[in-house]
Amino acid sequence: MKMAAITRLQLLHHPFPILKACTFPHSFNLNFNFIPPNLHHATRPRKFSTTLPLCSNSDPIPEVGSKGSIVGDLLDYLNESWTHFHATAEAKRQLIAAGFHLLNENDEWDLKPGGRYFFTRNMSSLVAFAIGEKYTVGNGFHVIAAHTDSPCLKLKPKSASSKSGYLMVNVQTYGSGLWHTWFDRDLSVAGRVIVRGSDGSFMHKLVKIKRPLLRVPTLAIHLDRTVNKDGFKPNLESHLIPLLSTKLEETSSESKEKSTSSSKAAHHPQFMQVLSDELNCDVDDIMSIELNVCDTQPSCLGGGNNEFIFSGRLDNLASSYCALRALIDSCKSSGDLSSEHAIRMVALFDNEEVGSDSVQGAGAPTMFQAMRRIVSCLANEYIGEGAFERAIRHSFLVSADMAHGVHPNFMDKHEEHHRPELQKGLVIKHNANQRYATSGVTAFLFKEIGKIHNLPTQEFVVRNDMGCGSTIGPILATGVGIRTVDCGIAQLSMHSVREICGKEDVDIAYKHFKAFYQTFSSIDKKLQVDF
Repeated sequence: MKMAAITRLQLLHHPFPILKACTFPHSFNLNFNFIPPNLHHATRPRKFSTTLPLCSNSDPIPEVGSKGSIVGDLLDYLNESWTHFHATAEAKRQLIAAGFHLLNENDEWDLKPGGRYFFTRNMSSLVAFAIGEKYTVGNGFHVIAAHTDSPCLKLKPKSASSKSGYLMVNVQTYGSGLWHTWFDRDLSVAGRVIVRGSDGSFMHKLVKIKRPLLRVPTLAIHLDRTVNKDGFKPNLESHLIPLLSTKLEETSSESKEKSTSSSKAAHHPQFMQVLSDELNCDVDDIMSIELNVCDTQPSCLGGGNNEFIFSGRLDNLASSYCALRALIDSCKSSGDLSSEHAIRMVALFDNEEVGSDSVQGAGAPTMFQAMRRIVSCLANEYIGEGAFERAIRHSFLVSADMAHGVHPNFMDKHEEHHRPELQKGLVIKHNANQRYATSGVTAFLFKEIGKIHNLPTQEFVVRNDMGCGSTIGPILATGVGIRTVDCGIAQLSMHSVREICGKEDVDIAYKHFKAFYQTFSSIDKKLQVDF
């Protein structure tokens, strides 16, 4: 077997290790924008298992994607990004490797036309932008916005509990997940911790325990005979508690005294020891933890023709990665920004799944504050009126969030004439009650980009007798009145621990987003509305 084939097979069946502990050292004031040395490399080495999965010698090696496809890179990104923190750190790594300059929101900015920049907030949201070399004051921003968070279980501040001889880990639900899908999965934890250094400073570290650590077992059918008839309806407070281990029997008065003392701790000592081993620090030096429960099964291709992507967190890391990659690749060469008059931007927000009302969410003025600072920084000696306001009028926002593909077993859940299919292109979302921000004008402009570049689009409207979800689109559109279209990649199993989307749709989304950056200005200037 050729080495390239071995690598691809491992890609499809084995998880990718992220940084064992991404360290962001600093003084007492936590600096989440510091770049650890091992994030500066353009091509960080991947470590694969050398043990191949059992398969017949005649089995074909699944293709990750055709030439020019980003599907394989998306799988890398998904397997790196167990949490919103890791997704942001990996985006940061890729931006630095592509030549983008890291900014700090606390500092004064020095920006130039032709420059590429980004900053992070809370290590869970990110704004990146590239300034056209022909930018003049009042020109617009072309933005793609998505979110880094997904429904999951999060550890409670006091997670330690025990029942019937088991050590349990108390969790709280984040977002509107399909929680029954989290039962009987090989789970672990990932997130961030604050660690005390030997000099008394504090460090922000990312951690991911790759081995299965936790499990939420279902009740045997023999003890719940009506479950298949009445449905599985777990109580989310008492039934959705992962097992950590069996409780060890204490054999001496000293160990019993130690057990009594440890039972008062916020987290099980055994659990904290696992974290400290991974972080290579003492348990007592772990000052604070913010951890998600994560599925350990890696993202991979699937289906009879390997046409599907099977993964957790497709909503909305698939959109985030397509947007990020489109920005990076649209200004990769020295001449890519030479004729650009606008500013190309990506904004990746946290906390969309719980309403976006946070300092790192789309409800905060993060993106618009950045826009105002950019305009002000580039204005130089300009003393004209309304530079920022005119820039917003020339701007356009693509709100990218995954869309509901038609389910073959539940076709009646879709409006008859709006049933998006997998592998058929980006879905433009419409809602008369403004749950999506799309208008006739913004839909036309976005579809026109696809038409020019021969990229298919679809349209979605929810049934009148069903509630409609929402996105960050309406939130951002009302922030300062920026023209917005809501769109997304069609998927199945949305908010499950394991979701599905089409491989071809990922490449279509990437190409559509890249074309948006490269051609929107020329299309927009041909349309007149308020004149």
